[in-house]
Amino acid sequence: MVAVAEGIREVSARTTAVLLDGEFRAAARRRPRTGLPAQWATLRVLTGRQGLGCAITADRGVGRRLGQGGEILGRESLAALVAVTSLRLRIGAVVLDHPELARHPGMRRLMDAVTADRDLASLRALRALFKDQGAQQALSALAPVMAELLAIRALLDEDPMNDETGWALATGRMLSADPIKGINTSYVCELDRGEGAADPVELTEHELQRLSGQGSFLGFLRNIDLLSTDGRVLLQDVRGPDGVVRHVLHAPGMAPGRPRNDSPQDFVGAWRNLFMTDSPYTRAILLAVAHYGIPRGADVALIGHSEGGIAVMNLAQSEEFSRAYRVTHAVAVGSPVDNKKPADPRTWAATITNQHDIVPVLDGRGAGTAFDPHPDWYEVDYTGPTHEFPLSHMLGTYIEDLEKVIPDAARHVDEALAPYRGEVLRTQCYQLRDRANPPQGYPFLTVPTAPVTTSAGPVDTPVRYYDSTAAHAFFTVDADAARSLLPDVTWMVPARLGRRALAVLSGYEHRCTTIGPYSEISLSLIVNDLWRPKPYDLALDLMRRTDLRRTGRYVVGLTVSTEEARAAAEEIWGQRASVSPVDVDLLGRDIGVGAQEPGIRLTGELGPGTRCPDADWALYGRRGERTLRIQVRSHGRPRIHPAPRVRLEVGTRAHPLAEQLRRLGLDSARPRSVLTSHAFMSHRSAGAELR
Repeated sequence: MVAVAEGIREVSARTTAVLLDGEFRAAARRRPRTGLPAQWATLRVLTGRQGLGCAITADRGVGRRLGQGGEILGRESLAALVAVTSLRLRIGAVVLDHPELARHPGMRRLMDAVTADRDLASLRALRALFKDQGAQQALSALAPVMAELLAIRALLDEDPMNDETGWALATGRMLSADPIKGINTSYVCELDRGEGAADPVELTEHELQRLSGQGSFLGFLRNIDLLSTDGRVLLQDVRGPDGVVRHVLHAPGMAPGRPRNDSPQDFVGAWRNLFMTDSPYTRAILLAVAHYGIPRGADVALIGHSEGGIAVMNLAQSEEFSRAYRVTHAVAVGSPVDNKKPADPRTWAATITNQHDIVPVLDGRGAGTAFDPHPDWYEVDYTGPTHEFPLSHMLGTYIEDLEKVIPDAARHVDEALAPYRGEVLRTQCYQLRDRANPPQGYPFLTVPTAPVTTSAGPVDTPVRYYDSTAAHAFFTVDADAARSLLPDVTWMVPARLGRRALAVLSGYEHRCTTIGPYSEISLSLIVNDLWRPKPYDLALDLMRRTDLRRTGRYVVGLTVSTEEARAAAEEIWGQRASVSPVDVDLLGRDIGVGAQEPGIRLTGELGPGTRCPDADWALYGRRGERTLRIQVRSHGRPRIHPAPRVRLEVGTRAHPLAEQLRRLGLDSARPRSVLTSHAFMSHRSAGAELR
């Protein structure tokens, strides 16, 4: 079908060229009786309802305007309609492998609206899908058919400038290494001015104990997972079964959250890596390789995840790098690398992707594509049990799937890497930096740190949060009910607003932190000065710095999304926590905060808001018989919404957080006000013992 569409498009382009040809128009003027009808017939063939449609890629400006006019009037070209038919067949093929797409009513509405070119219905269906499932689940559901839906949208919309991208997706040209017309990456070059740098650093004792001592595919992936996404890469020497010493480069993926200034492993670097072979990430890796001292001509294997997979494929694609070293293997996991090609034809290349991971789709190759740009590569495109994004993109998920879901793929890659299976002789870690920029979070997050040992590993305190979103809902509750949730000590009493106490339900999405990305939802009660409580303590404290405040919030219930966050909460801050998926969505003036296991949901419209000072807090926790005080400093652009149309729904589950909310009478309650911050930085100190 795509071949037919391309044939029709070529005929349309030739016919458009004839219509605009100067000799053809001159002949029509010389012989109007036959020339003008011929001109009219050619024009009808191109612009009529049953016609071919003008080729908007024609060189002449008149032809482009004719094509644009036809699309704006809703008359898509015949070639575009045939290409859309091919894309619909591809979606149908994907649905056979993913029946959950057809079962979900929201996905059915979206696919029907997009393929029928109903703009308003498409927007409503997409909005409903995001509201029903949350952004992460919606993206995961869309991932298998994302490329096809984008191509259909580009071909059928009224903006003819999108057609070139639509054709690139439909015909497989998006998969080539050549730049695609219509894709503007110049702004990435404007942002990406860093030179790249690599400094040798030592691994921690905890990391050295977990580092793989033998060369193997899963061992290399576990090493990358150990590095996390804090801007480090790893180089190792491995003695193979034949006694030859070979070298392995481990490249982790992109750090979540906003673009970082101190590291090339961010969104801007990943976007540039995708479309260009040169970036601060690849330049920094080259500096690390040069410092490590790999001999020229030595065998090198390149292993990467996410952005790291793109970076290693860029290195393999570099003729200069391939002349300096013999790149024997290049393996990318969860990476969009179909537009890459190793410079050395002897390089063994492999890609492993989860069909519900949206990141690999960024190169334009969806699950239903009929094109194979690299028939000589070893490719695994599977459907794993984890459908939620970004969990489906995490390397830990890929490692688990390689062990349990696709063990044959793991064995195949391991056999291909047989020359690298042996004792690890040398290991060196490098911190990649962007010399042209200050450290991330400078100067606010440039603070002295101290390590604290937890059951999940060492944690540097204060814990720094580089990119977060938060919403705090303020409720008035019965003072006696609030007092019953506080520790059984006489000197901790809830602060009052009139005769009522104040409770705060907070939801956070932490996209980039020093303990990894996670989300949390917490219930806290505002308490008075622990030693000399006075009326209006809270109002006076708002005018003091955080370190001088006497009031604070005692956290009575907490749910976090990762085990690392639970360990930090309980062992550093003295706050009892449970682990459960947490959603925090702030879309415009709408709010959606909820936790799956407790069964609670805060939703509605925030209404008008106004800027307010940064929300610094003093938090309290409890470790044994001791009370802990934690200082939280924030820097962002918070807004206070004094009249929100928001409601809290508490389910019937027997969960501590849900039970505490019910004891306070907050089921179906509306908050007095909501404080929001779409993007802010913060640091949270370790708990200081009071008494």
